[in-house]
Amino acid sequence: MVTTASTTRCSLVSAEAGRPPALLVFSDDWGRHPSSCQHLARYLLERYEILWVNTIGTRPPRLDLMTLARGFEKVRQWTRGTPRANQNPANLQVVCPKMWPWFRSRIDRRINRGLLVRQLTPLLESRSDRPIAVTTIPIVADLIGRLPVSRWVYYCVDDFSQWPGLDQATMRRMEERLVSQVDVIITVSETLRDKFSRMGIHAHLLTHGIDHEHWENGVGEVPVPELDGLERPLIVFWGAIDERMEVRFLERLASDLTRGTIVLVGPEQSPLSALEAIPRLVRLAPLPYEQLPGLAREAAVLIMPYADIPVTRSIQPLKLKEYLATGRPAVVSSLPSTRCWSDCLDVAATPESFSAAVRARIVSGLPGQQRTARERLAGEGWAAKARSFESWMIGRSSSFEVATNGVAHEENTCRCQ
Repeated sequence: MVTTASTTRCSLVSAEAGRPPALLVFSDDWGRHPSSCQHLARYLLERYEILWVNTIGTRPPRLDLMTLARGFEKVRQWTRGTPRANQNPANLQVVCPKMWPWFRSRIDRRINRGLLVRQLTPLLESRSDRPIAVTTIPIVADLIGRLPVSRWVYYCVDDFSQWPGLDQATMRRMEERLVSQVDVIITVSETLRDKFSRMGIHAHLLTHGIDHEHWENGVGEVPVPELDGLERPLIVFWGAIDERMEVRFLERLASDLTRGTIVLVGPEQSPLSALEAIPRLVRLAPLPYEQLPGLAREAAVLIMPYADIPVTRSIQPLKLKEYLATGRPAVVSSLPSTRCWSDCLDVAATPESFSAAVRARIVSGLPGQQRTARERLAGEGWAAKARSFESWMIGRSSSFEVATNGVAHEENTCRCQ
């Protein structure tokens, strides 16, 4: 197989009569962090061959250390292939195409379209079937009609037109072009689905799932030495530390604490200088997914202090159900994605109520009523989510049989985001 793309080759199951078509997936780098698309893909790999395309992301390059580090990482992929090749499952092929890191102008987009078409077309034309293309990002809008695929699916996981640090106007234009041409749209929140509805476009709703085995009962916990020496109790957040953070919640909590440490764990995509002045607060670098259950075990309370702004009203945080599965108390901001889980955790709308709830849970631990309410997580596993995703992806009228026994589609029965 000859291609200009840098690829990680895995043994692929040969296409058979009656076998579902392969999938061409445009998303975040495979194995870099456990995104919802990667969780779904791990279950879809049982039935589908997947050609996963590592893209360059949606943030415009800047003269900072984060951009420089990310740039070196992409160049290394282009020249050496993905560094996690030996960890890729069967049926998966990871492709790292060379891309131009801008999308603002027509020339930028034309360059990227030419690069991707030139590198991906040989891979697709060598197949006996036409794959289904799935994308989580709008930057591939110009590829529709240019690649030999059978249909396009937009798995919309965020409102990129509102995301801090992005070229929001460009992302909005590219998404509008994308949604006007794709065959299927699947969203992760009611806010995103409603956005498309106002545009006269139908979208399915599929909220995030949970990997029960990974989170429950501390199975396979990996120690977290980074916590050594921090004053207990620990109040922990994990995830991107950026402009979505409600600094006032953290300031009030820190001022009310008489002991303990607030621990923020994750990449700082848009560093907040205000965090520097908050006492009892430490920031740690991102931890591997395998260490997060151990991190939760050390926490007295898990927190999610997001600001109530347009971008956070659209999100469906992966960590929300992960927090619930750990068995630890959780205190979160009042948002559309959190309010319907208010029987399982504490939801706060002000700095004062946030601080009071955290301090109360340090003393009381997880209340019995919240523990009982969390039993409904049993129906939120990624396997069931993947079956619903598959049914919409291939179309209910498809000749392929979809194993959806007992699975209710969320757009009809979803009780919460």
